[in-house]
Amino acid sequence: MVLLRFAPSPTGALHLGGLRTALYNHLFAKKHGGKWILRIEDTDAARYVPTAVDGIRNALAWAGLPHDFGPGADGPHGPYFQSERLDLYHLYTRKLLESGHAYRCFCSPDKLAATREKLARTGSNATYDKSCLHLTEEEVARRVRAGERSIVRLNDDNLPDRASPTDIVFGILRDAHASLPTDPVLLKSDLFPTYHLASVVDDHEMGITHVLRGEEWLPSLPLHLDLYSCLGIKPPLFAHLPILLNPNGTKMSKRNGDVSVLDFMRRGWEPEGVLNWLALAGWGVHHENGRASPTGTSSTQPPDSTTLMTLPELIDQFDLSSLTHRRNVLDPAKLAYLNKHHLMRSWQSEQGIAFQARRVHDVVKAAFPHSLYTNVEYITRVISVLQGRITNLHDVPTLAPFFFVDLDYDLPEAHSMKRGLSADDYDHVLRRVILQLESSSPSTQSDIAIFLHDACEKTGLKSKVFMTALRHALSGMKAGPSLPEIIDVLGTERTAERLKVALSAHKTSNSKEK
Repeated sequence: MVLLRFAPSPTGALHLGGLRTALYNHLFAKKHGGKWILRIEDTDAARYVPTAVDGIRNALAWAGLPHDFGPGADGPHGPYFQSERLDLYHLYTRKLLESGHAYRCFCSPDKLAATREKLARTGSNATYDKSCLHLTEEEVARRVRAGERSIVRLNDDNLPDRASPTDIVFGILRDAHASLPTDPVLLKSDLFPTYHLASVVDDHEMGITHVLRGEEWLPSLPLHLDLYSCLGIKPPLFAHLPILLNPNGTKMSKRNGDVSVLDFMRRGWEPEGVLNWLALAGWGVHHENGRASPTGTSSTQPPDSTTLMTLPELIDQFDLSSLTHRRNVLDPAKLAYLNKHHLMRSWQSEQGIAFQARRVHDVVKAAFPHSLYTNVEYITRVISVLQGRITNLHDVPTLAPFFFVDLDYDLPEAHSMKRGLSADDYDHVLRRVILQLESSSPSTQSDIAIFLHDACEKTGLKSKVFMTALRHALSGMKAGPSLPEIIDVLGTERTAERLKVALSAHKTSNSKEK
């Protein structure tokens, strides 16, 4: 069975690059009838953040990416925290020591730093002089019994032959051993493994068939393949995902404080929109040669970066061989486009609009804490007339504040709208509509449109003048829903009251000018 793993470190909030890695693991597993594990790589005690695991799980739950096995979903591969698997790493370390593929190093941090400086001055690419490699077994045993602190290093002078590295995304790779540290550390002096040893051991013990991880681990692939070879175990297939970049071209990173998934949750972005955006960042190219296919099949025409796709559609069309080699900038404009259209898709039924109204209810309440018009049913009606204008649900308060609170006619936009209207025309329009509302109460948008047409004709004014005056009085904003839609949401009684307030403000303004 195809089995993958998403293995974040609990060193902070999950960021977009991590979410995309989890998404691709989910897509590949479901595409091929497999499963995926959430594994917590918590071996770096100095950088551990106690709340990070809950944050990662909450972000994955928000995105609709449930793991098959892991914390909260027990299975046959546990434990799922690396800090609870130390005995396993020590067992594999002993195997490497006994086979001569690894050795103990007793050099202090100060001595190691001095050695690196000395080697650098001589122009050597080495990072360690291998001095502890030549210790006798008796000397090593004596120093261990004496309680001296040590680390365990891979002996890169004693590596088995193996095939060149191959990657599903990047194809056949150059075996870049020269870029690796000399005799890389496998087990630290605190008896915790490095990422290299722990990931190799866990991927083997858990039966991982495919490893999908960030491109930043590509330079470590030769080392990991060396470890598999030294241990005599079969490696999984690897796919390294091109790095995501911020709009300014910098690499996204938790350490740099770049936006986290939590930021997108708080800002009201749709999980479907975010997943769609991340999935298509760098997905959409064909490669003729040099690619290792995980399935032996080629993809159909890949989607472009703004194709609207649901999670089931992403699963159906996902193909690792269609990923670009290039690093990809996450364009916020594409997220806005995709988010808007996912919202519009969700509004194809009244139930969908009501669901979104419940989601944005707290945001509206916070924006207008003293408003009497912030219940879910009312917000549902507001969303119904704002469809097509909303890019993000959190836009609702700023797109149409006039639905929730009384207007401030002294705002610059309201002043600008009224500037082209004569005082008499403005007064005439508002009085005519108030008069007709007192004798008529249109109940549908269609009836309201007929009502407004009739009122306009009775004023004898041009339609543009009539509509501008009325829009100013009811919304104070140049853009927005149609007047029939505004009146329908406000209701005829509230509309009449607002027109009277506008008329009073108009009189006060005229008096001040005179």
